[in-house]
Amino acid sequence: MKRQKTLIQYFEWYLPEDAAHWRRTAADAEHLSELGYTGVWLPPAYKGAGGVADVGYGVYDLYDLGEFDQKGSVPTKYGTKAEYITAIHALQRVGLEVFGDMVLNHRMGADRRERVMAEQCLATDREQTTGVEKRITAWTKFTFPGRAGKYSSFQWNHTHFNGVDWDDREKESQIWRLNGKEWEDEVDQENGNFDYLMGANLDMANPAVIEELDRWGLWYLETTGVDGFRLDAVKHIRFTFFTHWLEELRQKTGKELWSVGEYWQADILALTNFLDRSGNIMCLFDVPLHFKFAQASSVFGAFDMRTLFQGTLVDARPQRAVTFVDNHDTQPGQALQSWVQEWFKPLAYALILLRQDGIPCVFYGDQYGVPHDGIQPVKELELLLRARQGRAWGEQTDYFDHPNIVGWVRSGDEEHPGSGLAVLLSDGDGGKKNMCMGVQFAEHTFVDLLGNQEGEVILDKSGCGTFCCGGGSVSVWVPKETL
Repeated sequence: MKRQKTLIQYFEWYLPEDAAHWRRTAADAEHLSELGYTGVWLPPAYKGAGGVADVGYGVYDLYDLGEFDQKGSVPTKYGTKAEYITAIHALQRVGLEVFGDMVLNHRMGADRRERVMAEQCLATDREQTTGVEKRITAWTKFTFPGRAGKYSSFQWNHTHFNGVDWDDREKESQIWRLNGKEWEDEVDQENGNFDYLMGANLDMANPAVIEELDRWGLWYLETTGVDGFRLDAVKHIRFTFFTHWLEELRQKTGKELWSVGEYWQADILALTNFLDRSGNIMCLFDVPLHFKFAQASSVFGAFDMRTLFQGTLVDARPQRAVTFVDNHDTQPGQALQSWVQEWFKPLAYALILLRQDGIPCVFYGDQYGVPHDGIQPVKELELLLRARQGRAWGEQTDYFDHPNIVGWVRSGDEEHPGSGLAVLLSDGDGGKKNMCMGVQFAEHTFVDLLGNQEGEVILDKSGCGTFCCGGGSVSVWVPKETL
């Protein structure tokens, strides 16, 4: 039976630094499939500058998947190369697609320093400089002595980067553009130009850099067998780079390599511009929708729920939108913290899991909790996930006609016996709304799958009925006979 694409981000920032996550992943594979997931986004698998303590975004060596004694450990935070590949195979054996996390913007933790000429740029406007060049000592030489040339003899030096953020001679933290280099034009224009993000920033105008990334991408696919990618920080990289990179890999492997990019921007025009400029080569996370969830959860009923999807990617480009509630960057304590408050989580997950548009991605911290911050799992998630695969089918009719109380129905289809549901939620006081399921449900009795509302709703001869929900709550009404 057809399943709707449903992803889980299978990590959160504060996982234990025990090199055991790949083993946990393999052990959880069957459970994830039973819940209704179809794909798993795994964290960056390569050695970071922080070794076993590195979450994976401070990339040191892309070829070290937990195989070499580098940065103080053989395994990464998540385990060894062998355990990583075992986890991928375990997920794929139960029908789950696996998406690797690609961090190609920068390098950190260089092995040696180089003396280079550079010019300081303003942090708030990288197009503006001090006008004075000076010689700095930069960590830009990556020789990977622990790997000793295995898999690739390529070594990085200052010619492969266009910017750094540390002068080791003066012990000074600034944004330095290296002599003879320019920032990319085709990047997000925040801070004047957002090519530079952190560490030693890759120079995508250097053909040697592109050639090495092409070689590595093919090696990674042949080594791991992943089905696609989550692409990190795409707004900081030349927009057409991934157009080239993904097309190259798709052609050489013959695989679809479905991919989703992280373009962290609340402005929908920035997201649609990126999609257009990159030839719609990937999907994007619906960051504007996440910010709507965060806002609604923080004002306790003052948000106009009728406007929830206005200015979101799932509204503008539903086929390219990966919807999410929270992730590793938005969780408490992180740089992009914008946590959706716990009371609103069930509402938000109903909004991404039970509607027809967008590909939902559930956060590991919402599925399993975040012990570091005492955050409990979202208890409604399992029921919502199962409802997505078994019940959220058929034509969708929206009832977004009240500032607090909104809902929709899915009429079900013959291909999925027992499908069809009515969803009603409120970010303010509880209430009710007349919604129509269709004549196929005439005089059927509906109950709240989540158990938030007692009692029953009996539809009339035209398949309509008055459904209710509690204050700050969501109810998912389903035919009683299907339970």
